[in-house]
Amino acid sequence: MNFIDDFINFVQFISFGKFFRYFYFFVIFEFLRFFLFELFVLILWRFTKKFRKDKITKAHYEFWTRMPLVSIIVPGKNEGKHIFKLVQSLKQQTYQNFELIIIDDGSDDETERICRSLERNGMIDLFVRNEVRGGKASAANLALRLSKGEFVVHLDADCSYDADAMENIVKLFYTDPLIGGVGGNVQVRNYKESLVATFQAIEYFDSISIGRISSSELGIYRVISGAFGAFRRDALDKIGGWDVGPGLDGDITVKLRKMGYKVKYEPSAICKTAAPDTFRKLAKQRLRWDKSLVRFRLRKHIDVLLPSKNFSWLNFISFIENIFYNLILNFKWYFYIVDILFNFTSLLPFILLTNLCLYTVNYFLKFIIFSAFRLSQKEPIAYFLPYLPGMVLYFGYFLRFVRTKAYLQELIFKESYNDPWNPPKSSAFAKKMRL
Repeated sequence: MNFIDDFINFVQFISFGKFFRYFYFFVIFEFLRFFLFELFVLILWRFTKKFRKDKITKAHYEFWTRMPLVSIIVPGKNEGKHIFKLVQSLKQQTYQNFELIIIDDGSDDETERICRSLERNGMIDLFVRNEVRGGKASAANLALRLSKGEFVVHLDADCSYDADAMENIVKLFYTDPLIGGVGGNVQVRNYKESLVATFQAIEYFDSISIGRISSSELGIYRVISGAFGAFRRDALDKIGGWDVGPGLDGDITVKLRKMGYKVKYEPSAICKTAAPDTFRKLAKQRLRWDKSLVRFRLRKHIDVLLPSKNFSWLNFISFIENIFYNLILNFKWYFYIVDILFNFTSLLPFILLTNLCLYTVNYFLKFIIFSAFRLSQKEPIAYFLPYLPGMVLYFGYFLRFVRTKAYLQELIFKESYNDPWNPPKSSAFAKKMRL
């Protein structure tokens, strides 16, 4: 018999017990958690949406009645080539009662010249240049001090926004006075640019956007994206603004939650971002993101897991879920591979091939079924279908290896403090203050 016949026999005659023994990692930690459970939450979210309709309608009316001043802040370095497109995107917003503040954090490109010109022509309300780079958190806090709005929206310069994005993200605050921050729906704009950009678009659709809908519905939403995040001004003042990153997006979200504020995700507030277009650039980005889990959740905010007068079960569950599925299971996967390798050596090719098939089918099911829950789907679904088999290698191997490297670097060497994303003086201060 050839390999194909042997493989067919393996699949046909495998018992339930052996199937679970060989593929428990997929069944428990992938299919049940990230497909069936999230599907259940999405159905619940869709079903209860009609009960929230009156609240949303009242919030929409109150928002347009009050017409609050919104401060849009854009801190960044060397973003000159993106500024004009960003300004044009904001000029097309349905809501126009905002001030636009751009902070240039020591750029050495044409950012200052471009922004000064736009400021003179009334397209930017305030432009400030830091001659000495202080880091993104420093620039964001400067913008916060100079802002006047009741709400503050933090944007990345290389993004564009749907016409109703500002309206949709800010009006959610009027549904509940305890909401301190709202995250927007970030999608990949340049998904046709390269293979890795296409993979990221699929990831943002399913793992990020859908995951944030379900986590927000459960009350455990944990990262307000820096590309598009809105905050109550008084909440930001209360928590002291942004601390030194990398990972400042997740950090400020935790700070809000620890102060008793709710954080929500608004899928109708659409932001389009330019994703890294090479695997090298993506690895660099994700190394920075993944280190922040260890730095902020296992060190800086470890008190969330400890009993105190401010203890919150939702914060506790949010942390445990994040640490378990991202950190612990990441290392557990290697033990699973070693277990299969040593205990089922003769069946290894069949098990690996079956795993590949299971994950591929799972990605197809998730992508197609979850598409029914996306509020904005301008990109044709059919375009992405041929790329779904590659998600097994992208998500299951490439990103897993990047995460592993990031976790080890941060656990052992605290490498985030050496990341050039921040100026050395800011990182040294953060390390000294244990930020």
